[in-house]
Amino acid sequence: MKKIIAFGASNSKNSINKQLATYTAKQVDGAEVTVLDLNDYPLPIYGIDLENEAGIPENAHRFLEEIKAADGIVISFAEHNGAYATVFKNLFDWMSRIDGKLWSEVPMFLMATSPGARGGQTVLDIAAGRFPFMGGNVISKFSLPSFGSNFSEEGIMDQELAAAFEAQLNPFQAAVMG
Repeated sequence: MKKIIAFGASNSKNSINKQLATYTAKQVDGAEVTVLDLNDYPLPIYGIDLENEAGIPENAHRFLEEIKAADGIVISFAEHNGAYATVFKNLFDWMSRIDGKLWSEVPMFLMATSPGARGGQTVLDIAAGRFPFMGGNVISKFSLPSFGSNFSEEGIMDQELAAAFEAQLNPFQAAVMG
């Protein structure tokens, strides 16, 4: 069975991005889904002096092992001041010290959502532009604006957005399951 990992790139206990990533991964027929929570991988703030003194923390290794064991990755990004949430950027920095091509060419579906009308589009563009240099095989990307108005437990409520989502889900599913 193919394995997909999904996570919200946030440390919010009620992360709307985690909700969206989880929903998305579960739409891939026939895949085993593992939802990761960044709160389960606490890390000190990255710094070269800390790395030289103490090495790379075990939680960075554990998270990277999850990525390398996956057949597909779904990430939905929280946008903080137009960029990654600090918790994700810190994890990303630590993992890149283990393996500069940390995404290992695993098919990726990159997403973002927010309460606002742009739906985290800025951070999504940053990730989609950066990850290919780090072994990211970005198959699909999707931004969901106005999360509270456009998403429920049943999925994406707006028909036009739902169609755009499906258009991105299908190639990701084919890349993972194919």
